[in-house]
Amino acid sequence: MTILITGASGQLGRLVVDALLARGAAPDTLVAGARDVAKIADLADRGVRTARVDYDDPASLREALANVDSVLLISASEPGRRFAGHKNVIDAAAAAGVSKLVYTSAPKATTFEWALGAEHKATEEAIAASGVPAVVVRNNWYIENYVPDVQRAAESGVIAASVGDGRIAPASRADFAEGAAVVLLEDGHLGEAYEFAGDTRIGYDAIAAAASEVLGRDVTYARVSTDDHVAALESAGLDAGTAQFVAGIDTGIRDGVLDVDDHTLSRLIGRPTTSFADGLRAALA
Repeated sequence: MTILITGASGQLGRLVVDALLARGAAPDTLVAGARDVAKIADLADRGVRTARVDYDDPASLREALANVDSVLLISASEPGRRFAGHKNVIDAAAAAGVSKLVYTSAPKATTFEWALGAEHKATEEAIAASGVPAVVVRNNWYIENYVPDVQRAAESGVIAASVGDGRIAPASRADFAEGAAVVLLEDGHLGEAYEFAGDTRIGYDAIAAAASEVLGRDVTYARVSTDDHVAALESAGLDAGTAQFVAGIDTGIRDGVLDVDDHTLSRLIGRPTTSFADGLRAALA
């Protein structure tokens, strides 16, 4: 079985390659795809095949997907431009006759309307319409997402957000990567949409407490209103639309989009997910 990992030059993609190799995949059965193949030369040195994969270049997708059995479609990173590229990958996978497409989606993508969800919902719908056998893994928040907040808190002692009392179910990026690797390697997952989440749901007071533990100084969570959050983002230089989008993510968290009580991820990887404090400590090391 040959597996193509798109976005292999990114943080998640590299970890998926690592997890596949650790779980026994032969290097020559893996194809690491990236827009700039030079950025994954180290993977080629480990025996992994490499290919140019540009979501906006259908020709690169057709070539990379030749003789591939399974493909991991890692969500593109630029909001507002994700879906077109995703659709190109889906169309190429359908034309190539791949037997399994795994897509890294967003929590509650088809049931919850929020700033980050629309393109993921559209992608899931396009996958379903394509007829390609697929598995959707809806990754909750990465612990690593909070590194910039904690670094600022090292100076200010404050983590400010407009999430109110919203909770998240975070895990480390490596946890999510390992979950994707399991789904790629194992049979029995086709047709599933998994809410991948950390074992423990936490609010921002707990995030501040973990930051205090890791930093060795007091850190508190400051609740701000959405209007004040938007104003602060605009003052920091963001345009109005981007500020509304970023604050809208906090609104989604406040309204429960990341409050997921689901232990599928830890069950599949065969161990507890990484605690917030441990993941934060590793990310800051």
